[in-house]
Amino acid sequence: QVQLVESGGGLVQAGGSLRLSCEASGVTSSDYAMGWFRQAPGKEPESAVAIMRHGSTTYYADSVKGRFTISRDNAKNTVYLQMNRLKPEDTGVYYCVVGTGIWVVKDRYDYFGQGTQVTVSS
Repeated sequence: QVQLVESGGGLVQAGGSLRLSCEASGVTSSDYAMGWFRQAPGKEPESAVAIMRHGSTTYYADSVKGRFTISRDNAKNTVYLQMNRLKPEDTGVYYCVVGTGIWVVKDRYDYFGQGTQVTVSS
């Protein structure tokens, strides 16, 4: 049984930083993607970032490029999302996802975390 445990959300002022983490357990594939989708109130889910477990393939949405950095610790089966220069439009629920590849469509991922709230005040 795959479980994704997220942590690190919270409230921050615009321009501030937050770090999210997601630990995966029970994934049996030798290679898989982990990433974060986010959903703002009243909006469709957006694929924000993703990274393959092996190699250097990453994905960043245009809206987060230059501000967000995804990294991984394979020994801990954990990915981290460092979010800098946060903007009010970054507000939303951030969901950790696991899948066979990097997708921009949420439904292509196989597993989802419970979500963690990120709120950026202006």
